[in-house]
Amino acid sequence: MTEEGITPEEVKLHKHDGSLELRYADDQVIIFSAEFLRIHSPSAEVRGHGPGEEVLQHGKKYTKIIALEATGHYAILIEFDDGHNTGIYSWAYLRELHENHDTLWQLYLEKLNNAGQTRDPEEKAVRFIDPK
Repeated sequence: MTEEGITPEEVKLHKHDGSLELRYADDQVIIFSAEFLRIHSPSAEVRGHGPGEEVLQHGKKYTKIIALEATGHYAILIEFDDGHNTGIYSWAYLRELHENHDTLWQLYLEKLNNAGQTRDPEEKAVRFIDPK
């Protein structure tokens, strides 16, 4: 895909729910929840510095985006209400997140379950292991 095709014409922050809306020249509209973007932050804090160093984000269900900052013509910096503000989201990365949204979300939910964690910061999941 050309850079022209991945660069949105309009970027909106919806303050009521903290979501991000991207509108493209072909009238395609993509809306990301803050939670989805926060758990897939391209920052080293989330991704680590190499394979196997990823840090599973949990308790981010109510996270909101509170600010956006342009980073040249290729990306945006997103600030979240939990203080996270170090991930630079390129237009190409946002397109990739959109195209793989359902798979990434399901994988995230499975990882949370396997780790005994939840999306809700007020909850703690407990797994009971069958002694058999």
